[in-house]
Amino acid sequence: MGFLFSKARPLFGLDIGSSAIKVVQLRETKRGYFLEKFGVKLLAPEMIVDGTVMDAGRVVEALKELLAEQKIKLKDVAISISGHSVIVKKINLPMMTEEELEESIKWEAEQYIPFDINDVNIDSHILGTGEGQDGQPQMSVLLVAAKKDKLNEYTSLVAEAGLTPLVVDVDAFTIENMYGINYDVQENEVVVLVNIGASVMNINILKNSTSAFTRDISIGGNRYTETIQKELNLSYQDAEQAKRVENPEGVNPEALAAVIHAVNAEVAGEITRSIEYFKTTSIQENIDKVVLCGGAAKARGLVSLLGERFGGAVELANPFNRIEIDPKSFSIEQIRDAAPQAAVSVGLAIRKMGDR
Repeated sequence: MGFLFSKARPLFGLDIGSSAIKVVQLRETKRGYFLEKFGVKLLAPEMIVDGTVMDAGRVVEALKELLAEQKIKLKDVAISISGHSVIVKKINLPMMTEEELEESIKWEAEQYIPFDINDVNIDSHILGTGEGQDGQPQMSVLLVAAKKDKLNEYTSLVAEAGLTPLVVDVDAFTIENMYGINYDVQENEVVVLVNIGASVMNINILKNSTSAFTRDISIGGNRYTETIQKELNLSYQDAEQAKRVENPEGVNPEALAAVIHAVNAEVAGEITRSIEYFKTTSIQENIDKVVLCGGAAKARGLVSLLGERFGGAVELANPFNRIEIDPKSFSIEQIRDAAPQAAVSVGLAIRKMGDR
């Protein structure tokens, strides 16, 4: 799924999250994709808060450092956004050509977008055609709207770092792209893709390998840190450490396990509610599997808790599953450890300008 800008030149994927910046550069080969560059740069918690850039200067500096460390020479980049500033809706419209849709989408979108239509950039994608309840032909259209101020915030950051944002996508669609190149997609299979970032969780439910439902929820890895900090009376740094490390020093293991379990239950509840809502809008009853990615997907006990709820069909995604990696260039252990975080940047790195 493409969004907003595009032209045809090689680019790399850049995921600017609330807790880290991730970059991925791939080369397409006859066998698939080859990993050329991959790097992660952690950000201090006050630099980007809940997806809002609070300290653009330091973020740009961190981005420049990461590009230098990874020796990335390309200047063209694909980035993505998510959260409350992005609206994704599936709507049904009377049959029309792509040209007609382009002309009328702004007016059609007005009734579905909770923002002033002049404050957003709009894109649309025809998913398919069929017959409406009145027997008239109609088409299913995916409508995407993003607030201009959010877009400007991220594109200007990238430009300040000396890069050109040729593609702007939506996180939920990037994980769909990542899944498509790394896994076999079965006909009629319903897959729930969940990307749990630091401040936002993206859910994209694929039916017949097409996005049937998307939702962004304001919960993520920061909820674990903040809850540990509050409940166990730790500093932010110590809480962050406790979240990431098994049996951290000076922390009661039972109390920590109870806090992590409580947040896992909260995250699982949001995923369950989204799936239940999807079921009310679809004749499809069964979920074939749930695939988790994002840095917070590795929260201790989350996969097993979701497995209990969804009958075991829950797995952690590997965004490098079918990407060729030279062990002389990368530590396979480090790649494996950082893989869940790379889902969005891999999904962006496979983008080509002008595709949809």
